Amino acid sequence: MRKLNIIQYLAAAVLVFAATACKKDFLEKKPLTEYLESEVWQDKGLVQAFVNDLYVQMRSGYGEVMLASMTDESRFIHDYNTSRVVQGNVSPDDIGALNDFSRWDGHYKEIRNCNMFFEKIDQVPMDDALRNRMKGEVHFMRAWYYHMLVKYYGGVPLITKTFNIKGDEQAILNVKRDTYEACVKFITDECDSAAKLLPVINEDPANKNRVTKGGALALKSRILLYAASDYFNINVKSALMGYTTGNQTDRLRAAKNAAKAVMDMGIYELYQPSDSAADNYSRVFLDKDHKELIFVKQYDKALLGTSHDLYNGPNGYHNWGGNVPLENFVTGYQMKDGTAFSWTNTAQAAAPYVGRDPRFYATILYDGAKWKPRPKDGAEVDPIGVIQTGKYEPKNGGKDSVWGLDTRNSTIENWNGTFSGYYLRKFMDKNLDAQFFRGSQNWIFFRYAEILLNYAEASIWLGEEADALPILNKVRTRAGMPATSATGDALKAVLKYERRYELAFEEHRFFDARRWVVDAMTYFNGSAQGIEVLGSQIANHPFIYRPVDIQSRTFKVKDYLVPIPAAEIRKNGNLEQQVPYK
Repeated sequence: MRKLNIIQYLAAAVLVFAATACKKDFLEKKPLTEYLESEVWQDKGLVQAFVNDLYVQMRSGYGEVMLASMTDESRFIHDYNTSRVVQGNVSPDDIGALNDFSRWDGHYKEIRNCNMFFEKIDQVPMDDALRNRMKGEVHFMRAWYYHMLVKYYGGVPLITKTFNIKGDEQAILNVKRDTYEACVKFITDECDSAAKLLPVINEDPANKNRVTKGGALALKSRILLYAASDYFNINVKSALMGYTTGNQTDRLRAAKNAAKAVMDMGIYELYQPSDSAADNYSRVFLDKDHKELIFVKQYDKALLGTSHDLYNGPNGYHNWGGNVPLENFVTGYQMKDGTAFSWTNTAQAAAPYVGRDPRFYATILYDGAKWKPRPKDGAEVDPIGVIQTGKYEPKNGGKDSVWGLDTRNSTIENWNGTFSGYYLRKFMDKNLDAQFFRGSQNWIFFRYAEILLNYAEASIWLGEEADALPILNKVRTRAGMPATSATGDALKAVLKYERRYELAFEEHRFFDARRWVVDAMTYFNGSAQGIEVLGSQIANHPFIYRPVDIQSRTFKVKDYLVPIPAAEIRKNGNLEQQVPYK
C-alpha cells in the first residue's frame, strides 16, 4: 500500500464502504485493508463506492460546533476553541475551531481522489452513460472542494494530478499557491464541465441524492458572487488574496448571469406549503424533496441520522445547549411591518418577542416560546412545554426567585444551559425526542432562495435595481415581510438584511460579512450579548428584559482570510503566507 500525506492519499475508507457495493462474495476477497488502487479501477461497483465517498466527505453544517458560532449569530457554550476565532487570536500555528471547517489536509485528500478518478475512469469497464454521469459528479466535487479552500484561504495550489512518492518528491515540495483569479476560474470551469454532463433531474430514485446540473450551476453562482465582492476587488494586497487585474463590474455581471442560469432552468421555486409564513420557513428545512432544494445531504434515522437536535436543544430537555443565538443577532430582526426593532422603544422593549419578522419564530427559541412536552422529570413543573430562560417571581409569593428549567440553574440539568438566554429553533424537529433519537433533516448545501438573493445582490451592486426588486421581494414576501421599494444604499441594506436572516445559520454569514468588508469590522467587534429575563410565575405580572454582555469579541484586518497553516509552510517554503501574517 502507498503512504498517505497532504496530496497523496489512498481511499481506504472508500474501500470499506465499497465492500457492500460489490456483487461478488466478499468472503472470498482479501482483507479490506489489502485492497490496491489497481483493483478499484477494475470494478465499476468499487468505482461507484469511490465516488460515493466524495459525497460522504462533504461536511454538513450539523456538526456539534456550527460555523455560526464564529460569527455574530451565536456562541458555542462549550467553547472547543471557538473563542480563539471570535476574539481575534487565530494564527498560522493555531486557527482554533476553524480547523474543522477550512480542512486544508482533508480537502486536498478529496481533491487527490478526484484527480485519481479522472486519471483512471476511462479504463474501467462500464457503459458510457454511467461513466459520463460519474465524470459530471466528480467535476462538481473537485469544484466543491476547491471552493471550500478558496472561501477560507483565497488562492491555493491548483493540483490536477496525483503524485507518486518515488519520483515526485521535489514536485510535491515545490507546489505554490495559484492566484485567487486562477482558482475562481478553475472552479467555474469545473462547474461548467459538470453541468454539461449531469442530468437536470435525477429520474432514478436510487440517484435522487446525487448532484444535478442545478447543483453545479448553483456552485458557480455562489463562487462568482463571492469573487465579485468588495474584499476581493478593492485595495487587494496580493493576487493570492483577490483580483489585481480586470474590473469589478465585469465580475458582478458574471455573477448575475450565473444566478440567472439557475433561475432560467424553471424547475426550482420558493417553498410555501401553508398559510403561515413562519411555518413555511420552518418546513423548508424539515420537509423532503420539495422544489426549493437544489442539492442537499440527506440523513437517515436508520443510519444514525443527525444529532443537530441533541447538540442544540435546551438543557431542560436533556439536550446539550450548543450554539446559542446572540442578542446581537436577535435585536436585528425587524418588526413584521419592516421597521427596525429598538431597545430604546419603550413598548418594544417591554414585549421584545411580539410582532417580529416571522422568520424569528422559526429560528429562535426564546423565553416564553411554546415548544414541546418536557421529559418526565420536567413535565410536572412545565406540563405545556414552554421555554424558560429567565428568573421568576414565584407563584406563592415566596422570597426566593425560581430559575427557569432551561437556564444554567435548572433543576433538570445545570451544565448545558444557554449563556445568551436563547436556543436555536431552526432545523429542529419538535416531534423528535432528541435525548434518545436522532433526526433525519436535510442539510441544505444549495436552495433556491440563495440563488434569488445572489441575483438580487449582483443586480443591486451593478445599479440595476429594477431587476433586483421583484426577485428580492419574492424572498421577502414569502417570509411574510412587506415588499420593499428602497433604492441606493437603503436597498443594499435590505439585501444584506435578507441574506442575514433568510440564510441564518446556513454557513453564509461568516463569508458574507467578510466579503462586504465593513460588516465584519462592524458586527464582529465588541461585545457578544445575551438577554437577562426577570419575570414572574404570577399571571399578568410584567417582565423585564435586559441585554447583557456575555463575551468580548475582536475582529482584525488579518482575520478576513484564514492563514495558511504554519505546518504546511514548514513543509513547503514555496507556500506564500497571507500578507497580514508576514
